[in-house]
Amino acid sequence: MINKIKAVSLFTGAGGMDVGFERAGVTVVFANEIVKEAAETYSANHIGGVMVNDDINNIIDDLDKFQGIDLVFGGPPCQGFSVAGKMDPDDERSKLIFTFLDVIEKVKPKAFVMENVKALGILEKWEPIRKKYLDRVRSLGYNCAPFILNATEYGVSQKRERVFFVGIRDNLDPFFEHNIRELIEQQKNQAPVIRELLASLGKAGTDENPDTCTAKITFATHPIMRKSPYAGMYFNGQGRPINIDGYANTLPASMGGNKTPFVDEEYLYGDAVSDWVVDYHKGLVDGTVTPEFEEAPKRLRRITIKEAARIQSFPEDYIFCGNKGRIYTQIGNAVPCKLAEVVAKAVIKYMSQN
Repeated sequence: MINKIKAVSLFTGAGGMDVGFERAGVTVVFANEIVKEAAETYSANHIGGVMVNDDINNIIDDLDKFQGIDLVFGGPPCQGFSVAGKMDPDDERSKLIFTFLDVIEKVKPKAFVMENVKALGILEKWEPIRKKYLDRVRSLGYNCAPFILNATEYGVSQKRERVFFVGIRDNLDPFFEHNIRELIEQQKNQAPVIRELLASLGKAGTDENPDTCTAKITFATHPIMRKSPYAGMYFNGQGRPINIDGYANTLPASMGGNKTPFVDEEYLYGDAVSDWVVDYHKGLVDGTVTPEFEEAPKRLRRITIKEAARIQSFPEDYIFCGNKGRIYTQIGNAVPCKLAEVVAKAVIKYMSQN
């Protein structure tokens, strides 16, 4: 077994990926994040002073001292590849996956893990980028494969699908991809539904669960209907209702205002026998309800910072810095801690066996 696995963390954000890797036994010796508040959050929870708040291009030459380290991991900004964004290959942020590889070339770690949106791993549109990325990785001496994971299968109550590129240096294992996948899938652990996950926090507005998003929930005058009450657009803004008896959709980095998902609090805590959203949707579908309201009933409210952090599987005592909007963004941008832990454990176990 590898003793005291040391790692460099890039595009660290608030540190969701780091929490997972640390739980798997990794010691982070250097972390880098460009956004001031996210870097402050990281430092508030990691007292070792390893965070450097700067543009990665400004610090890349300082990384020589970490040559041959066990691991480099991180999640470069993914807006350029996201189906939720403009999907612009010329977006400056799309180039950062190659900046990540510049670090790999310089540091030559034994292994690396790079997280990104699912689209980068599967969409035909990104096939040339994916090929360019994998070709470069192999030219640097790494056996590498992308793994697409759904967070709900690994203990995270959120339908968040992400790709993890895993690379191992000087690895000639012909069954590399199969073996890593097996080590990941051995850790499958179905997530609790939202009701179960949030139950112990209690209603919003308490010390335990402060109400942190005041954006009103109003109705769309011309609703766009879908089969599911949790899809479609029959409320204004991009914040969608969450299925309390199921999982949240991917929490967006744009949370904080009317893009913040919402819940039926009375149904969540058992005071109501049905979800108001489901009943309203049914009424719209069968024509017994006319969309004429201006504001939704008070029982519908935006999820709190505490709830968002729990959905992303952050530790309960995790400290977030910055204003409320910045905190919501940090949480939405994070890699779910439990999902990162699964990947880290698989990579570490693989390295110890090969």
